[in-house]
Amino acid sequence: MDAVNLLGFDLQGLAAYCDQLGEKRFRATQLFRWIHQKGASDFSQMSDLAKSLRDKLAGRAHIAGLPVISEHVSADGTIKWLFDVGQGNAVEAVFIPEDDRATLCISSQAGCAVGCRFCSTGHQGFSRNLDTWEILAQLWHAEHSLRQRRGSDERVISNVVMMGMGEPLQNYGALVPALRAMLDDHGYGLSRRRVTVSTSGVVPMIDRLREDVPVALAVSLHAPTDPLRDQLVPLNRKYPIAELLDSCNRYLEAAPRDFITFEYCMLDGVNDSPEQARELIRLLKGKVPCKINLIPFNPFPASGLKRSSHERVKAFADILIQSGIVTTVRKTRGDDIDAACGQLAGEVQDRTRAHLRMVRAPVVVHRGAATSAGAAPSASSAPGTAPTTSSQPPTIPRS
Repeated sequence: MDAVNLLGFDLQGLAAYCDQLGEKRFRATQLFRWIHQKGASDFSQMSDLAKSLRDKLAGRAHIAGLPVISEHVSADGTIKWLFDVGQGNAVEAVFIPEDDRATLCISSQAGCAVGCRFCSTGHQGFSRNLDTWEILAQLWHAEHSLRQRRGSDERVISNVVMMGMGEPLQNYGALVPALRAMLDDHGYGLSRRRVTVSTSGVVPMIDRLREDVPVALAVSLHAPTDPLRDQLVPLNRKYPIAELLDSCNRYLEAAPRDFITFEYCMLDGVNDSPEQARELIRLLKGKVPCKINLIPFNPFPASGLKRSSHERVKAFADILIQSGIVTTVRKTRGDDIDAACGQLAGEVQDRTRAHLRMVRAPVVVHRGAATSAGAAPSASSAPGTAPTTSSQPPTIPRS
């Protein structure tokens, strides 16, 4: 029988495992602390465990992280790790140090099946879900390797965001135990306010998360209307905006924060017009308590899209702020090592034929609305850019 990787258990799961070994619950608590608080992987180091238990564990279990393929450090201090998850797949995690926090961005899948047009992971396709231990191993490695290089036992990572590769709520069974380990005082002791799950809008699982482990929620919105969001975030065709916003309001009943964060990637000539800002206000103001996080698009070759200009982002933000909606513009971090938002691609043995799935008719944007169009983009406009006259609508080109 293969040895069990104990990184794959939350405290409740580890207690059940210890019960199978004939051990009491407090032994699971001791073991959990050694693994997550101290970063231990050798049972012989666990001095307060009975030798009989250490002997049992040595024959039946192990504690092993993911092999690190590479580590890249940005000029701004951001660190990106590429982890080997087997069978030709690799996932990325990113550490983002700031003055008032230190955030780790974690992946939940090898690739992603949602296929958002502006996301490098989506263009890579999808291979498989990560196991709980593979999700937690990213935090385990980052936290304890950073402690070692700093020569301190003090906790380094204060915030975790499930915003790396993959749609977390499409890997729900592995996600929940990982979140519980992050929150557990015997584990990483993170506040529910400081653990964020980002979703493209899997409505039924938002409702389940509210019941099981309500942490902070970020929703990838990216468009103020269904026709445009259908093209940018294909999941919208199954769970349209009205259903998504209803689920957000339900989530707030149990959420650790009194608002939902809506992420909005700024795409030049696609979703960044003043009229679209006003449509966003009409969609959200007085309907969902929220904060809007505007994300400058981080280009990659396959997207065919361009980043909105600084002036365009500022004008969009000003309209939202003047309406009373709290709005921030995300600072781009780690783009010199392809670690910025939307750039994580890793290495994925795609089984979803994403290169074919991502080819589709262009989207024609009319005054903030959007309709699918089979006609080719106007020759007078470069792909992904604003038109030269109001009579020539911008387009999202074929990938």
